[in-house]
Amino acid sequence: MLETQYQYELLEAGCDEAGRGCLAGPVFAAAVILPPDFSDPLLDDSKRMTERNRDRLREVIEREAVAWAVEAVSPARIDEINILNASFEGMSLAVARLAPQPGFLAIDGNRFRSTLEIPFCCIVKGDGKYADIAAASVLAKTHRDEYMRRLADEYPEYGWRTNKGYPTREHRLAVREFGVTPYHRLTFNHEIDQLELPFGE
Repeated sequence: MLETQYQYELLEAGCDEAGRGCLAGPVFAAAVILPPDFSDPLLDDSKRMTERNRDRLREVIEREAVAWAVEAVSPARIDEINILNASFEGMSLAVARLAPQPGFLAIDGNRFRSTLEIPFCCIVKGDGKYADIAAASVLAKTHRDEYMRRLADEYPEYGWRTNKGYPTREHRLAVREFGVTPYHRLTFNHEIDQLELPFGE
């Protein structure tokens, strides 16, 4: 079972993103404030959950959270400011929409920058340690997957319904054959000879 949150003195929001390593589509970021007694045995780092359990938990989180918000940062914006800054921007935008506003942020990862004047702590693999970060990871992932499935109807040749824009062999071969779409990130390497490059979540 995950610890509900990192600290309990201040109202805390967990923050995470999904889609950093993708060739196409926005990066999605979420911020979630959970009640201090929140618990669900299925909740975990979203990457370790089945799609069915993520979808189930999304309903639970959106119903039971004190507050939650999800923001998308477009491929054009990613190309403009780079994927790391776009992830920071998405999390900041999500936090700014929370009501009530948190007094502390628990951020998944090892870096964060923001214009928000809210204290924060970066926690490596925090989505596998704290429920509020895990909840944010579930919302970011499910909202992004839902968006990519809609795009797949418009561009079925890229396999986005299954690969969600990640750099699978199928996706890179489709880019070679059909070129890039308006939803591709132009600053990412789409060449087929880069198939073996590691990409993170």
